[in-house]
Amino acid sequence: MAQVQELKAEAREGRGKGPSYQARQKGLIPAIVYGGKGEPVTVNVDGRTLERHIEKGSFLTTLLMLDVGGRKTRVIPRQLQLDPVSDRPVHVDFMRLVEGAKVRLEIPVHFKGQGESPGLKKGGVLNVVRHEMELICPADKIPNEVLVDVSKLDINESIHISALTLPEGVKPTIRGRDFTVCSIVAPTSVIEEQRAAAAAAAAPAAEAAPAEGAAPAEGAAAPAAGAAAPAAGAKAAPAAPAKK
Repeated sequence: MAQVQELKAEAREGRGKGPSYQARQKGLIPAIVYGGKGEPVTVNVDGRTLERHIEKGSFLTTLLMLDVGGRKTRVIPRQLQLDPVSDRPVHVDFMRLVEGAKVRLEIPVHFKGQGESPGLKKGGVLNVVRHEMELICPADKIPNEVLVDVSKLDINESIHISALTLPEGVKPTIRGRDFTVCSIVAPTSVIEEQRAAAAAAAAPAAEAAPAEGAAPAEGAAAPAAGAAAPAAGAKAAPAAPAKK
């Protein structure tokens, strides 16, 4: 489960571009805290401290205990704005997590058991369908990752969401569909060989079947377009006399 990390902040007076610009000039990052039963509160957090939390990875799924002048509030980052040039944080939105709260988060999917997988040992390729999974999580049971064991997976076999055991109270946002998380597919060389074999097997059958609208055999006169075949036993009509 995700561990709560502490982050110190200070109250910020005023809103808008002016106070935010002044905070950044001091090496602080403007932020807002909202949600729960309280009113939105504007704060500043130390820029370097915030960057260290971001560099750890999975910042938007990290539980934080925000300490504003000794008053602590459990929050989770919901939006992080970065400078388009420097790629450094310029603003953060924090959401309060009250008792019993649930949040919708993108949790990373990781895999284990690749060394034991019979399909991978045969040269198969792990096809990852879900690199992340959107889950509804209780605030106290946010998983750091979804770990998928592929140690028994063979070629052309898949793992679906129904095969995974999620923490209690954690549910995928996709309901009513047993979606695929990963599969092991045959290597490209094997697929090409199978296609070539199928094409070779189909070729003799295609040659044996008469082509529709094929030309008549050599020496046979082709019937005139639109001419009807004479009935059996009927005499041919006499030729018309030539005009003088």
